[in-house]
Amino acid sequence: MRLLLLGGSGQVGTELQALPLPRGVEVVAPDEGALDLTNHGALNSIIAEASWDAVINAAAYTDVDRAESEEAKALAVNGEAPARLAAVTSQLGIPLVHISTDYVFDGRKGAPYVESDAPSPLNAYGRTKLAGEQGVAAGNPRYLIVRTSWVYSPYGRNFVRTILRLAGERDRLTIVADQRGCPTSARDVANVCFSLALRCAATPDRGPYGLYHFAGGGEATWHEFAKTIVELACLPRSIEVIPISTKDYPTPAKRPADSRLDCGALDLGFGIKPRPWRDALKDTLDRLLASKATS
Repeated sequence: MRLLLLGGSGQVGTELQALPLPRGVEVVAPDEGALDLTNHGALNSIIAEASWDAVINAAAYTDVDRAESEEAKALAVNGEAPARLAAVTSQLGIPLVHISTDYVFDGRKGAPYVESDAPSPLNAYGRTKLAGEQGVAAGNPRYLIVRTSWVYSPYGRNFVRTILRLAGERDRLTIVADQRGCPTSARDVANVCFSLALRCAATPDRGPYGLYHFAGGGEATWHEFAKTIVELACLPRSIEVIPISTKDYPTPAKRPADSRLDCGALDLGFGIKPRPWRDALKDTLDRLLASKATS
């Protein structure tokens, strides 16, 4: 069984390539320097040149604030490329797993979002990711979209690494405390996407197709998340983590105040339960700090 992974250098892609593979399963991740997802010809070629049992699209433009001034660029990667990918994979009957975001919602529901809730993104990033969802669903009936949230890992740019860096530079951190969501380990997202891709590849005519939510178990504000990072990291000096409001920390992109995701459908359908986010965070911090200690 051969799976094609796009976005292999990102957080989820890196974690997915580190997973232990069952016998007879191969994951191929093309060098992103040689594959521009916005180049339709190159995308067509990579899909057509081999016999793929499933494709996982973990590639994305993820700079939420910069997307406000680069919406066309973000749309090309987050919206147009997935739509094209869906069309090409559909022609060949290949299942497509695509990763999306909680930022397709406006955060005004006041309760965790389920898959049937109507999207209403507040920012350019959310709009481009929603366009990608729509393109994937319209382009390939063998699609599986996984919405996730607040993704972090030992790699790349993410909230956990930023907090650790700032904690090494400052004694006081001021963190937004009126935005609520579900911190999610990239390793857990990778596990879910890989598991679902294998199911689709094994039974392509009746795979677990559709839209699903997956995020870390439980919820937190950014302030609670930051405070837990500092506590679990066991830093050598005391760091004060101070709550502030969104209006005290203006950003180019407006973010939803409450983007919690309800993951019950994935549990009901496939028995996939999220790990408590604090447990997943400890695992990530242990790996991250261990790698720093040996570097």
